[in-house]
Amino acid sequence: MLSRRNVRIKAMQQLYSLSQDKDLSFAEALRAFRRSIQDSFLLYALNLYSIVKVCSFATEDAALRSKKHIKSEEDLIFKDTLYTNPLVQSLVNNKFFQDILKKEKIAETIDDDIFRKIYKEFSKEEAYQNFLKKENSREDIIEMLLELYRVCRRNELFNEVMDDLFASWADDKSLVIGAVKKTIKALPVEGKFFLEFEPEEETVEEVGILLMKKYNEENGELSKLIEPLLENWDSERVAVIDMILIKMGIIEMKYLKTIPTKVTMDEYVELSKMYSTDKSKEFINGLLDKVLKDLQEKGLIIKEGRGLIE
Repeated sequence: MLSRRNVRIKAMQQLYSLSQDKDLSFAEALRAFRRSIQDSFLLYALNLYSIVKVCSFATEDAALRSKKHIKSEEDLIFKDTLYTNPLVQSLVNNKFFQDILKKEKIAETIDDDIFRKIYKEFSKEEAYQNFLKKENSREDIIEMLLELYRVCRRNELFNEVMDDLFASWADDKSLVIGAVKKTIKALPVEGKFFLEFEPEEETVEEVGILLMKKYNEENGELSKLIEPLLENWDSERVAVIDMILIKMGIIEMKYLKTIPTKVTMDEYVELSKMYSTDKSKEFINGLLDKVLKDLQEKGLIIKEGRGLIE
């Protein structure tokens, strides 16, 4: 599920923490990086669980309506199909998914009333009311679940829960949303359907861990390489995050032999747009270009694979 960009971001965040907290050891930062990687998957599981949990209040809704002495037309036709349909039940009855929820204690601290409030908000949606009035196909149910997920994402309480439980929600949001929507569209699920969304160890190790370790090992040498190229800039005046991104870019160009240098430069310029100042993109692009030419002249850039030979 995690792209190289997500892994770069998580490595950058830990390297920034390391630069700001003198009591933080590299080993601790590395452990925090690995936790942040796992948190992305747990966010996916929590989002999926949240959808199922909101759906479950359709059963409570049905019970309350059935107890009314005077029932409206809506009460009479109401069914808890949102929860009892075979697509949602494939998640409810999936032993492997439920085991993850129990093992990781996902949502144990979330008050059920939050999900109840989201259901009540969703129950007012015209799309849901129309859904209750007819027999629904698999495609109809999937569209309704996608609509429910949209309502969840708009809900302030839902986002507060995600933010409170996982500091990475803002960074991982688009990634998690894509994975959840893909799962919904594939319902009903069987077996360990979630495996494709677990972090790929190869990407984590060969990109994230390598970037962090090489940064830790070569930080001083990288500073010496960069400083002569700063021209009128004092290295101490360069934004901390910019210096981290530049050093990560250099490491990637030198050691990640299957990633084209242009891709590396473009990626770190994009990250500067997301996490640094408005002027950082030109600064980082220009400096990485100078470093690249210097490393190429010294024969220190070696790329492997078709179309990657420098």
